Amino acid sequence: MKLPAHAEPLERIWRWIYLAICVCIFIFLIAPVLIIIPLSFNAEPYFSFTQKMLALDPDGYSLRWYKLLATFGMAQPDAPFGIDWLKDLWSNSTWFNAAKNSILIGLCSTVLATVLGTLAALGLVREEMPFRRTITAVLLAPMIIPIVIIATGLFFFYSNPCGIVGVDCGRLTSTFMGLVLAHTALGVPFVVITVKATLTGFDDSLARAAAGLGASPTQTFFRVVMPLILPGIVSGALFAFATSFDEVVTVLFVGGPQQVTIPRQMWGGLREQVSPAILAAATILILVSVAMLTTVELLRRRSERLRGIRP
Repeated sequence: MKLPAHAEPLERIWRWIYLAICVCIFIFLIAPVLIIIPLSFNAEPYFSFTQKMLALDPDGYSLRWYKLLATFGMAQPDAPFGIDWLKDLWSNSTWFNAAKNSILIGLCSTVLATVLGTLAALGLVREEMPFRRTITAVLLAPMIIPIVIIATGLFFFYSNPCGIVGVDCGRLTSTFMGLVLAHTALGVPFVVITVKATLTGFDDSLARAAAGLGASPTQTFFRVVMPLILPGIVSGALFAFATSFDEVVTVLFVGGPQQVTIPRQMWGGLREQVSPAILAAATILILVSVAMLTTVELLRRRSERLRGIRP
């Protein structure tokens, strides 16, 4: 925001101080993330900048760690590129299998969290809904309670879900479905918040007009309500996917040996075999996060245009 022409010298000085404080805060927040990107191109197996990197020598930079992400665990990583190499990558690559698990678990949990969170938000915005504040607080609890406590509770609950009544229903721990349900519980609050915020500014007269024209409640929702709140739903889904994609504590407690995700693989790599390949994986995750944030911002601007709001 520009200062008016009649601004006093003290106001101009404070503006520059304010901008300097904002820049310092931005650097403090973003520097630990940005420093990972150049380190992932280090030609040497170090987690620090080498002399060649500081001198911008091309020999100090390499894509070897990105290649290692694809070939680590493969039976024949040096084989010529072709169908057999791709089959080996799909079946045996450690990091590629972790990426498959992360994406599959993230998509499944996102779908469940989006459906459940949207339904909950539709009910919580109604004035006649009893105990709205209490229900909202319960739904948002996974965002406030420390994740290690939630993971511990999920572990004991999923170990014997019907043990309360003395009936052994089997175990959900160390299963794909158990991990999906756990990530769904973590993603629902984000969907509830975004969809509820979108519904708060929704014009109810549009739904009443559709009902007056003979539309059923289902038709009203899918043809009138949903197109207008779709940016909020998609934003909530993206946050739920990001939560599932980045989660490691729940995976350690609930997941089994077959449910190794990218964060769990990175955690294991830091404990067992420290390799700059972890930095390469982190760089890819940063790019994915930037893409998600860009999508959320575009959806927010689209929602403002649909409502006639100009930034």
